[in-house]
Amino acid sequence: MGDFYQSGLITTLHNLRNINYEEMEEKLVKFSRKRPMALVIPSLYSELQGEALPRIVEKIKEIPYLNEVVIGLDRANKEQFEDARRYFSQLPQQHRILWHDGPRLRKMDQQLKDHQIAPNQMGKGRNAWYCFGYLIAAERSEAIALHDADILTYDKNMLARLFYPVVDPTFNYRFCKGFYFRSDGEKINGRVARLLVTPLLRALKKIFGPLTFLEYLDSFRYPLAGEFSMRTDVVKTIRIPSDWGLEVGILSEVERLNSTNRICQVEIADRYDHKHQPLSPDDPTKGLSRMSMDITRAIYLKMSQNGIVFTRSMFRSIKSTYYRIALEFVERYDNDAVLNGMRYNRHKEEMTVDLFANNVYTAGIDVLEKPDHGAFIPSWKRIKSALPGYMEEYYEAVEKDNQ
Repeated sequence: MGDFYQSGLITTLHNLRNINYEEMEEKLVKFSRKRPMALVIPSLYSELQGEALPRIVEKIKEIPYLNEVVIGLDRANKEQFEDARRYFSQLPQQHRILWHDGPRLRKMDQQLKDHQIAPNQMGKGRNAWYCFGYLIAAERSEAIALHDADILTYDKNMLARLFYPVVDPTFNYRFCKGFYFRSDGEKINGRVARLLVTPLLRALKKIFGPLTFLEYLDSFRYPLAGEFSMRTDVVKTIRIPSDWGLEVGILSEVERLNSTNRICQVEIADRYDHKHQPLSPDDPTKGLSRMSMDITRAIYLKMSQNGIVFTRSMFRSIKSTYYRIALEFVERYDNDAVLNGMRYNRHKEEMTVDLFANNVYTAGIDVLEKPDHGAFIPSWKRIKSALPGYMEEYYEAVEKDNQ
């Protein structure tokens, strides 16, 4: 659904449907000669048996402008790593698998732990961070894109539109975020973005005023989208969370280091569907419950870095303000679903808001009591400074695993 509306602090690039994929691909092939492109796919081994990844690999095989593919592989033993090597060997592009559970990369991780600069927990952020480090060490690509391994509606146009803003030499963008309508065709999905992030940002703006960081985050149509692209030199200097706060953390770091006119968002799909996480109301270490905690904590930590001083009573106010605004959003989405003939379970939506409201408060108390919990992983620029020669050693470890 094309439109040309611009709002917020960043540029929005829409899908106005005046260009076909073949025309865009032809341009990207031309751009790739001077600005080679790499794709990062963080993945669990279990994704290899999933419904989405086989389709993704089939589509990537057909992409001529892509220089290399890096797959970050988590939760895989030796036999599973070898299976993954066979699985991805069909890719015609240069590709490497980062076996994070293998002895070589565990040894490299231990080196960083010994210097207290390693990622402090497992997760997508840690996976992506190590992939970025390999690409920096390899020095083969000028632009990097990342997307998940569980996109059920994947097509080549997604990646083409994601890369385009940061590789067209006539554009000025250094970072690009994808956005889309998240749905399975029958109901509206994207609960964490719809019912947590946007209402929370509106609540925080109501309490603290229009802080630049809050206005910036609220400018994104889908701030939790797992698809983004950036120039490789941007990757060298950003710090990212190792947990589910990855997307918000990267957005905050990009804003810290770049003017907003170098940042954009692009519509990459009419509809997007992927593997859905359970709500997990009884276990805060899993599912959307953990995700909401990690994301909220990342927002609070960034605000603290910008000089906001939080108190327990303040978090009680944030919780109550968030709750009221979130329930208003439930009403809006209910009406939107009815008008478009989609299913909408208002009871489950309000149960989700109840859980998120409790986590908005709990995450705040966690920030007060454990301000280092969920802290950002150091930048690769710092790693190179702390451990000269580490990048070369890390690169060789990956290469040996893939021989």
